[in-house]
Amino acid sequence: MTVTESEQAQTTVVLTDVAAEKVKALLDQEGRDDLRLRVAVQPGGCSGLRYQLFFDERSLDGDIVSEFGAGEGAVEVVVDRMSAPYLTGATIDFADRIDAQGFTIDNPNATGSCACGDSFH
Repeated sequence: MTVTESEQAQTTVVLTDVAAEKVKALLDQEGRDDLRLRVAVQPGGCSGLRYQLFFDERSLDGDIVSEFGAGEGAVEVVVDRMSAPYLTGATIDFADRIDAQGFTIDNPNATGSCACGDSFH
């Protein structure tokens, strides 16, 4: 299932242009065209839930697939049906600054997080 842009904000994550460019660059390094970025929420961490971002070739029943970018630069983001309620409206960005580097997730559903910033509840 591919969602439209208007549905995206309501049903799944949003990938910023900077993050989409980074995902595309990482996928190009992998040299495979069958991978998509999977975003999942798993039990764990200090606050109870932990984000997982990884490349995946699988298609699971109930996956929500969103496409970001256009043409050759387009990337797909997949969220499984169990993680989707925790990620609705979350924005994934990529920071490359002296004080922070890597993917960041701004999640309006998180009511709190641990001091290390690795997990949420």
